[in-house]
Order: sequence, then C-alpha cells, then structure tokens
Amino acid sequence: MIRFLLHCDQAHTFDAWFHSNDDYEMQCTKNLINCPLCSSTAVEKMLMTPTVSTSRRRDKREEGQVVLNQLRQLSKQVRENADYVGNQFAEEARKIHFCEIDPRAIYGEATAQEVTALLQDGIEILPLLPLPEEQN
Repeated sequence: MIRFLLHCDQAHTFDAWFHSNDDYEMQCTKNLINCPLCSSTAVEKMLMTPTVSTSRRRDKREEGQVVLNQLRQLSKQVRENADYVGNQFAEEARKIHFCEIDPRAIYGEATAQEVTALLQDGIEILPLLPLPEEQN
C-alpha cells in the first residue's frame, strides 16, 4: 500500500491509500477518485517528502512505548486495587471526601459536568485514560 497526498481543482487537500502508483493512475484516469469535500474528480498528487527513520525519531518512538507501558501498569494497578463504582463515581467521591463513608480507592465514570463540579469542590481526582487496546 502507498499513501498519496492529493489535491483537487478547488484547492482542497486530502490523502488516500492505493495498492500502487499504477492503481492510482488507473483510478485517476477513470475519474474514480473524488475530493471528499467537494466531490471534484479533477485530482492530482502533491509533492510529498519521504519519511526517513532517524535515530531521533526511533528514540521518540521508544520513549512513547515506555510511557505507554507505564500507563498500562498504572491502569492495571488501579483496576486491581480500587473499587469500580461505575457512573456513581462523583457521588462516591463526594461521600469519601466529606467523610460520609470510609475512605477507599475508587474508579468509575463521570460526565464532564460532574468532573468540573468535583474539582470546584476541591475533590482531587485523576482521569484513568483509555489505552489503545481498549478502544477496539
């Protein structure tokens, strides 16, 4: 597969994937490629710079993997050592904060409005970010 950066006669820019350059040429000749914004079939390839793997880029990728693995470990620890309270998170966090129930580690879901209200009340919370494998 090859990715081309394309533009139409209306100056819209978009990218598309093709099996090969010949595949792109064939589709372009038959007007099978159209701009997703204006549907124009007057489409051409734009000049693209090749992606070159450098040691700096490789180092950043490796750093990203380290951070991702740390997030996975943190997420696993929270899930193993805290009580899941679902969409009752804001209510439970408030009860713990105001000493209405015994303190314990909890996690769950909260709306943006509930999160804002908790923070305004001085209740310290931290988001448990979804991991890439949880998005599938």
